[in-house]
Amino acid sequence: METITDSAASPYELLLRALCHIPVADYVIGLVLVSLIYLYNFLDFHLVQDLFSGFRGQKVQLTFNSCSEFYHEVVSKCTLLHGRYMSTPWLSTPHFQTIFLRVFGRPPVFTYRREILNMSDGGVVALDWLAPSDVSEKKDMAGDEMHQDANLPIVIVIPGLTSDSNAVYIKHVTFYLAKHGWKTVVSNHRGLGGVPLLSDFFYNGGWTDDIRQVVKHIRHQSPDVPLFIVGTSLGANMMVKYLGEDGKDILIDGAAAVCCPWDLLLCDRYIGRNVVQRVYDKALGAGLKRYAKMHQKFFTCLSDWEGIEKARRVREFDTNGTCLVWKFDTADIYYRESSCADYVGRIKVPLLCISALDDPVCTKDALIWDECKANKNVILATTQHGGHLGFFDGIDASGVWWIRAVHEYLTVLSSSTIIRRQIKTPNPILQASPRPQKSLVDKIPYIDLVRKSDNMIHVAKLTDKTTSSMEGKTQRSTYPSRMDGIIFFLKRFMDQF
Repeated sequence: METITDSAASPYELLLRALCHIPVADYVIGLVLVSLIYLYNFLDFHLVQDLFSGFRGQKVQLTFNSCSEFYHEVVSKCTLLHGRYMSTPWLSTPHFQTIFLRVFGRPPVFTYRREILNMSDGGVVALDWLAPSDVSEKKDMAGDEMHQDANLPIVIVIPGLTSDSNAVYIKHVTFYLAKHGWKTVVSNHRGLGGVPLLSDFFYNGGWTDDIRQVVKHIRHQSPDVPLFIVGTSLGANMMVKYLGEDGKDILIDGAAAVCCPWDLLLCDRYIGRNVVQRVYDKALGAGLKRYAKMHQKFFTCLSDWEGIEKARRVREFDTNGTCLVWKFDTADIYYRESSCADYVGRIKVPLLCISALDDPVCTKDALIWDECKANKNVILATTQHGGHLGFFDGIDASGVWWIRAVHEYLTVLSSSTIIRRQIKTPNPILQASPRPQKSLVDKIPYIDLVRKSDNMIHVAKLTDKTTSSMEGKTQRSTYPSRMDGIIFFLKRFMDQF
């Protein structure tokens, strides 16, 4: 009778009976396995691929013009760029690489030498210097060793969005270069690095005049020293755009761009594409909001403060802040006009570009493959993995591959025959470079500065000084005039009381 009943049961009923006999523990194990597979793909892990490749990594792909003298004289001699990059096994996802650098990056401990530079429009920029003598194990440097620092090649470092000289990756690159005999200087963006906004505008992704004035100032101080520049993330976009704008009149000898976004509009679309990318979007937006709160009086006067407070994405901040201050009609217009990809063809000095194809912030769809093949001065080095400014390697994640690659490249370039010495004799342009100030409490045009307990520099009182006329290229017809700046400073001065 039971046999007849079983034969009359439907296949689904039989399947249900069979499933009921499977232990609960097996279901738990299966659920865990499915979840792991989902997370493996969702977070772009590549541990299995690395395992099958014997943890040898993948070859660095170089894209360049076959007739490039730059490649044959410099990059062909860089062993790291012709080798393999193997990411740290337990950081085998671009997201772990990117986050680990900022959270567990173990920054080296040292002290910068700060210089406050007056800009021609009345604003200020903090330049943080680090020389080999500053990181030497010797406590008391002899006079001749300090003098030798003045003759060392100089590397200007441009940080990324809302980053300054205290960012973990910036401290890593400056320390590494200084330990290997380079004099480095971090050019902090306006309003960052512990200095206030003293102009009626702040920096944006396409604003290059601050870089231009910093380069002029440093070249004026050291006309015969090789001068290089390294840009990271958004700072790389600004740097590449500057290189293209100045073309053959550039005052530096070579450059490197690391994790450059290239096309800001494409990157904006990319970081809003899925759940993981939107996490980065919100994190970057939160950083911009912190920047705005540091200078709330400025943003309250010249932007939509209520909109900034509600902003959750970078685009929302740019719509309510950047576009209003810089008179862009829309965020898309701002992104198009500020992107550096269209300027690559005009670059006249050696430029090495390093990017990871799995960068979770700057999409690989924006990479300048064709532009590098067309311009003999530009070479693109791409790795399969590395994340955004991560590139950790070694079993203990003790090294950052891109920093070593940039150092090797600069070392070979500085001793090559193709290095362009832009300034050999005093140049009238250099004579007009902004006047530096060594102290944080020195006077600047229109205002005196004092340091308060919050480690920020604040306006103390107006002075009767005047600024020099605006130098360099203004990038929009709406660039603030001198009178507008005076009125703005007066308003801010009155707000102090």
